[in-house]
Amino acid sequence: MKRLPRILAAALALGSVAALVTGCSEEEAPLTFDTPRASSGSAGRAGETGGRRPVHARGPETVFPTGPRASFTTANTLDDGTKVGVTTLRGEKSGFTGKVWVWAPQQYFDPKYAESGFPVLVALPGGKGYPVNYWMGGDLKLQQRISTWSREGKSLPFIVVMPVLNPDAKFYYDGSDIPGQPRMGTWLAEDVPDFVRANFRTFKSRDGWGFMGSSSGAFVGLKSVLQHPDKFKAVIASGPDTVPDSPLWAGHETERQANNPEKLAQALGAKPDTRANETYLAFQIGTKESGMARLKAFMKKYTKGPVKSRLQVIQDGGHDARSYMRGMDEGSMEWISRHMQGPVAAP
Repeated sequence: MKRLPRILAAALALGSVAALVTGCSEEEAPLTFDTPRASSGSAGRAGETGGRRPVHARGPETVFPTGPRASFTTANTLDDGTKVGVTTLRGEKSGFTGKVWVWAPQQYFDPKYAESGFPVLVALPGGKGYPVNYWMGGDLKLQQRISTWSREGKSLPFIVVMPVLNPDAKFYYDGSDIPGQPRMGTWLAEDVPDFVRANFRTFKSRDGWGFMGSSSGAFVGLKSVLQHPDKFKAVIASGPDTVPDSPLWAGHETERQANNPEKLAQALGAKPDTRANETYLAFQIGTKESGMARLKAFMKKYTKGPVKSRLQVIQDGGHDARSYMRGMDEGSMEWISRHMQGPVAAP
């Protein structure tokens, strides 16, 4: 299915990009996410090169920020005082340079979690996703809702990372390394996580890493988790396409199939149903959008063995981010949170 009609519907529902970022303070003041380490001596500060050490003897292994530190400026301030920061990242592995927005929850700055990693959610927009990622704006209130849901026990307190999805507004690149094009697959699946590890306390295990996305961003999140199950545990895929359909794949069918969620899910589903292979796909779709039958057919045929899936049907929901936020509140966020690693407070 080509995405243009669906994106036009999403644009009508969401308003223009300018409307989405209305309410952002655009303070552009320098911002740091550094926090004090709980222990003294050689531990130093969390922003210094840290490496890996366990939270406690039997706890999940935390990776302290490895550096180099990014220079953030403030893009948005929430009511609870937490801030969305933005920086420009040049991907060492992909060679692509683009904007990345990041938010850390209140718990990240709580001293009782100073020795613990935090789970990471890479949030991808629908539409072209360039030059901004609409999840960073104040309109959809993604970060505010995660803050509320985490207090209610419906979500882990995720670090939310919001990179640009495409290198320009001309084409879709399917979050993939299409031959002869910017290497967006490497940017999203390797450079962006490396950047997060350089600047934040995270977990070594894939249990602390996931994606969420709408429409074209849902396709990329779904594809990335299935393509790299050793790196990512779960995805919330809202209104996704399930096959790569960028026109830039022309003449590169072998590479296109290597980025096809159907092929990837089929291969992963044939592996032993062990904890190490388990991958969680939380699908969402509104009753007012097309694609329900296609999505159910994908789940029936390809989500088997270690590939676990759940479908959140959003009553009266359309192909738009506001409907998908409602679906996350109604069950999707809680489901993936149950299968991912949360921070561990000091004993």
